[in-house]
Amino acid sequence: MATYINGNGIRPGFVVVYNKLLYKVMAAEHRTPGNKRAFMQVKLRNLKDGTQTEIKFRADEQIERAEMEQNDMEYLYNDSSGYCFMNSETYEQIFIELGLVEDVKSFLLPNLKVQVEFHDGKPIGITLPETVDLEVVDTEPQLKGATASGSGKPATLSTGLVVTVPQFIAIGEAVKVSTTSGEYLERVKK
Repeated sequence: MATYINGNGIRPGFVVVYNKLLYKVMAAEHRTPGNKRAFMQVKLRNLKDGTQTEIKFRADEQIERAEMEQNDMEYLYNDSSGYCFMNSETYEQIFIELGLVEDVKSFLLPNLKVQVEFHDGKPIGITLPETVDLEVVDTEPQLKGATASGSGKPATLSTGLVVTVPQFIAIGEAVKVSTTSGEYLERVKK
């Protein structure tokens, strides 16, 4: 049975059915222009081809929210077949194509626990934990006399992600990175 929400109920992260296609809500902003009716300005990304579009939904408009099934899965590896994930309960393995993993691949390490969203038996989204611990594989040496509160320096992490880290971080250390902002949070204690 389909679940419907009104225009004001749309939130980023929701998956909705619009014109019989699945879209992920990337951004939603409530607007009230002068003496006109309020509406939601919504940025949608087509889950099939990745194209983005902006739509205005009236507050009283009914939008179908896609029925989602969420499975706890573990990322294993990637090869020419795609990115391999294993269901944590059934141990069944599935391959997910790069297009679906593109936004999160720089946070994926083997054995990372994630949630994979399915619609009609097909994977359509991946939810990462709030933070991941990644190893610094390349960065400049610490500047003499640099303080912890001083300017940062770029560091390349084990997945290829480049973040700005404090001057005291060295190659071989692990750092905690936010999966939502992609920013350095803290050094991981050994």
